[in-house]
Amino acid sequence: MSGRSSQRGMVLLTVLWAIALCSALAMATSTTFRSLVGIVGIDRERVQADALLTAGLEAAAGMVGAMGDAPLVARGTTITLSTGQVRVSVSDEGGRIDIGKAPVELLASLLRYVGAEDDDASDLAKRIVELRGPDQQGRSADAVKSPAARTDRSAANSDQPGARPDQPAASAPAAFTDVRQLASIPGMRADWMAAIMPLITVYGSDAVNPLTAPVAVLRSLPFVDEARLDTFLEMRRAPLVDPDRLAFLLGQAQKYMKVQSRQVVAVDLVAGTTGGYTARAKAFIVLLPDDKQPYRVLAWNPSAPGTGTDTGMLMGAR
Repeated sequence: MSGRSSQRGMVLLTVLWAIALCSALAMATSTTFRSLVGIVGIDRERVQADALLTAGLEAAAGMVGAMGDAPLVARGTTITLSTGQVRVSVSDEGGRIDIGKAPVELLASLLRYVGAEDDDASDLAKRIVELRGPDQQGRSADAVKSPAARTDRSAANSDQPGARPDQPAASAPAAFTDVRQLASIPGMRADWMAAIMPLITVYGSDAVNPLTAPVAVLRSLPFVDEARLDTFLEMRRAPLVDPDRLAFLLGQAQKYMKVQSRQVVAVDLVAGTTGGYTARAKAFIVLLPDDKQPYRVLAWNPSAPGTGTDTGMLMGAR
């Protein structure tokens, strides 16, 4: 009898261990399944956010294309789809100060505008110009020379072997490809960098477009007078604007301005899905006449995704 009781006890113990093992496996499987569902859910939100960003970029290109040759003053819109919303803002890069082409006094004035002392502003502006290389330095100096001086320089270039009078000398590639490169320049403070980021570009020219320049850019120009600037802004809002007369209103500051056709457009995108996932991106696009593509992307800079107030603002706009 005792042998049978012992055998039954072993069987019961084995069964209990089997039940415990099955329970543990079931719990592990459930946890793994929940984790997998969570991962799939995040991936789905990310895909939806990426699709919203793409839709916003398409909408931005369509918005700019519909404007034709009209000056692109910063504007924005919000697009609502079944998966969420995307906020779109477009602006003309020609209205910003190009760190690879602007003359040194314009760069120094910009730095003083964001809080740098005169000596710091001058030193930093010189360092920025030095990083462009000899050819870029010469081109920025030409921006503020008289037409006669530029003609003399062109004539000198034409004396070089193989040079043609009707063609400019070959120039080296610009040193700057991203405005964030300024942050690594010795002496550049984080607060100055944050303040000038919306005012600078690497896709502009040696002067700013007065028809599309943000107000802060205009205020940062040398010799700008606030009273003149108010009159300038009032006239710029008029339906029919004479660009030459408009620039004349700003007096000596007009030599840092040049009306030009739109070339590169900055597109700021903030997407929020219905599930609360947020994604940001900044793109630079160009629309070329008679191009086989509706637009071309020069740069695409996504930001770290997440959740937060952006999503709430987007969803609250419904």
